[in-house]
Amino acid sequence: MLNKDHPRYKSLLYREKIVKAHDAGILADSGMIAHGRGETFDYLIGEKTTPNAKNTIDIAACYFLVAENPVISVNGNTTALVADEIAELSKLLNIPIEINLYYRTDERVLNISRVYEDLGITNLLGTNDDEFIDTPDLNGPRSPVSIDGINKADLIFIPLEDGDRAEKLTINNNKNTICVDLNPLSRTAQTSTVSIVDNIVRVIPELIDSIKKHQNMSKDELNDKIKSFSNEENLSNSINDIIKRFK
Repeated sequence: MLNKDHPRYKSLLYREKIVKAHDAGILADSGMIAHGRGETFDYLIGEKTTPNAKNTIDIAACYFLVAENPVISVNGNTTALVADEIAELSKLLNIPIEINLYYRTDERVLNISRVYEDLGITNLLGTNDDEFIDTPDLNGPRSPVSIDGINKADLIFIPLEDGDRAEKLTINNNKNTICVDLNPLSRTAQTSTVSIVDNIVRVIPELIDSIKKHQNMSKDELNDKIKSFSNEENLSNSINDIIKRFK
């Protein structure tokens, strides 16, 4: 039983979710290590959504609202931490969720599928019954994607990535990508179209609120906000936010 008065209560709560997801066959062993790595970077930004991250979330909302075929890509960590919120985001935008795993097994896919199906998601891709095609120029277990999902998407939300897929999707395949990554120096953050440097448990509720705030804006207004954004500047600001913590 977690003590709510514990100074690390929220952190311990998220760790418990990770452990339960691992025990339930949702999360691979390495996912537990990845969570710990991310938690370290969260300490460095003060475990809060910075003004820079808030602005980047608003830009991400604009990208979602102008996209023709956006897709939410999920893995074990995302499912463990924010499945409810991901389902809410999917329903708000009426867009599909696609399962994409590095350590893919039929059992893990089935377990993750059940989570989202229980949350009322009917447009679920990347399941064991889906049809796949390899991502051009990308080798490895994350290359196969749903023919009707990421393959056709113009915008892919790739939270908690751990490899080179963002680079291949964005640079080699001319797709817009939005990532959530607490490490502003990771390859995913450095190569995504929009990199939200923040904890996903804070990002998704903020993103949902931002989409609701921006959904009545015209496409021209949304595109003007997008054009004013520089991901290079965003990442530089994110690094400076960490440096300021040491001063």
